Amino acid sequence: MIPFIDLKSQYRALQPNIQERIDRVLEHGQYIMGPEVRELEERLQDYTGSKHCITVASGTEALLISLMALGIEPGDEIITTPFTFVATAETIVLLGAKPVFVDIEPDTCNIDASKIEAKITSRTKAIMPVSLYGQPADMDEINAVAARHGNIPVIEDAAQSFGAEYKGKKSCNLSTIGCTSFFPSKPLGCYGDGGAIFTNDDAIAQACREIRVHGQSQRYVHTRIGVGGRMDTLQCAIVLAKMDQLEWEIEKRIEIGARYNVLCDSAGIERVHQRSDRTSVFAQYTIFSAQRELLQKHLQDNGIPTAVHYPVPLNEQPAYQHHCCPDCTPLASEAAKRVMSLPMGPYLDEATQDLIVACVASA
Repeated sequence: MIPFIDLKSQYRALQPNIQERIDRVLEHGQYIMGPEVRELEERLQDYTGSKHCITVASGTEALLISLMALGIEPGDEIITTPFTFVATAETIVLLGAKPVFVDIEPDTCNIDASKIEAKITSRTKAIMPVSLYGQPADMDEINAVAARHGNIPVIEDAAQSFGAEYKGKKSCNLSTIGCTSFFPSKPLGCYGDGGAIFTNDDAIAQACREIRVHGQSQRYVHTRIGVGGRMDTLQCAIVLAKMDQLEWEIEKRIEIGARYNVLCDSAGIERVHQRSDRTSVFAQYTIFSAQRELLQKHLQDNGIPTAVHYPVPLNEQPAYQHHCCPDCTPLASEAAKRVMSLPMGPYLDEATQDLIVACVASA
């Protein structure tokens, strides 16, 4: 069986560095907010060009803490996409706010920036685009819409796009706030849960730092409502070890994704497209199929795993459909029936890639 994401090869390549980093934490014993936490934050700031980085317990916590830092309250509206992992809308609803879903671009599956303005009301308090499959949305247009309506904060859900670029700027540093995830399968992952918040706003950064430690401004002084949202020192150490090879892995992802594009186009396989003004880190490599279940079975029978990101838009999910009419985003609904992701990662060799595409084409 071909691995869908080859984390074992990555570990073998980085094992000495990872073990050294883990041993260092075990030696000093500061498992919560140890020195690796700040070291990682500084490395991530430098990498993205952001003024502030706040590591947190997960990508979901990054979104939740960001919304809390903006003072989101019950009744507020947050504009976002229905074509994403549930955490994007989940964090909005947990604060009593309402997700307002905007349909997607049919070729990229990212939120359609041209449709956002029509959904803005006096209750709109933030816009949350998702950089899906590793490719940022049209952030300049989204920021421009936000600026025209009183500088509405924009939160980039960059859980899948750490390392990607938009017009020469790094994902996570494209708007008011950027949030990413270090879930193991992400372009930069730890060995558990972890995430980070990025911003150039001093006040937002301070709020996020306090919220992640139960709203403390200093020990046992709680100036705001918070959560237990810290990223473990051990997980920070693992991400630090992986940072040493990140640029190589990003280059390989881009190279392999581009090769997939050529192979798929030659074989007449419909695929998600990438815009020329941005780079994707191909967190997933996604194609379209009108007969997805049959194609998945054919690939599975040939030892090729697949995944579907995502089979049901959020506005059609039982927990969220009352926030928006289920049929108000027809392009997302159509994409959900057809998208399918193929094995992808920096360790995917050309022979395996050829085999995968040939197997898809033969079906």
